Amino acid sequence: MKVAVVLFNLGGPDRPEAVKPFLRNLFSDPAILSVPQPIRWFLAWIISSRRAPVARDIYAKIGGRSPILPLTEEQACALEKVIAGDGIEARVFVAMRYWHPFAHETAARVKAFGADRVVLLPLYPQFSKTTTESSFKDWEKAAAAAGLVAPTDRQCCYPLADGFVAAYARLLQEAIGRVPAGQKARVLFSAHGLPERVIKSGDPYQAQVELSAAAIAQAVGGGMPEWRVSYQSKVGPLKWIGPATDDEIIQAGRDGLGLIVVPVAFVSEHSETLVELDMEYAELAQHESVPFYLRVPAVATEPAFVEALAGMVKHALGRGGLCGGGPGGSRLCALTHKACPMPVAK
Repeated sequence: MKVAVVLFNLGGPDRPEAVKPFLRNLFSDPAILSVPQPIRWFLAWIISSRRAPVARDIYAKIGGRSPILPLTEEQACALEKVIAGDGIEARVFVAMRYWHPFAHETAARVKAFGADRVVLLPLYPQFSKTTTESSFKDWEKAAAAAGLVAPTDRQCCYPLADGFVAAYARLLQEAIGRVPAGQKARVLFSAHGLPERVIKSGDPYQAQVELSAAAIAQAVGGGMPEWRVSYQSKVGPLKWIGPATDDEIIQAGRDGLGLIVVPVAFVSEHSETLVELDMEYAELAQHESVPFYLRVPAVATEPAFVEALAGMVKHALGRGGLCGGGPGGSRLCALTHKACPMPVAK
């Protein structure tokens, strides 16, 4: 049996000229900009035109392009090696939401591979309809267009997956070990923010981020500094969930505490870690007299994390299932989280 594993990620521009169309694709997604067509297309054109110069400047700081595709391909290769070691004939593919390789390109490759079974595995540990659900819907259209009819299993989230938690706990412990002698630290688990109205509509993302942070802190155990969850990358005039990471950095300066920042909702480096966290927020920390500022790297190809991904693939092949979050694949989300795709047990 041939198994195709598809890793989902958001993608990023691979050259300066790709920044504007990447942004246009992003804001054309109804999960991101929930207004009717053709108004959404018009707004996407306006927003991408206005934001493109700023975004190009951001990407210029990291070589003019996003590193997310090559890093995701490294994760795909690492995962494929682990799966092959378990005797499964599998190939791992990458599908990006807003830039190449798009879902329709990857679906065609999966069809050409002759997959008998497909496992969809988002690289978003915490579920949101703005990320995971959007990618699933995009894949459904692409698979249908490609004539791909192989049985397909989805893993919707894994905020408490042992390997994900263990990988971040190990990296955090290393950072704690670099705290200057005699200094006190505060840990910020920083995640990408969302408009508050998305969460109020029943999206479980914020709750799952908080679960991940608590699990990582518990895994670190003794020596874990005080910690908080914060949210970054706010854009637009809407009210976003908080507290904001930049506000927490300012507060740390007032409290005389150094910071260790963990990108808890990201599994690979990209502009929001390499520029926003490492440059902009580091500069803010210095300006606000934060005694020290350390940033934990994304889990990337940490062995424990790759093993966790492989475990979810094996779970899907053995039992099928949707949720990697709760025990045995059970529903993790509260009943108020109406966006959760996992059915409620009866």
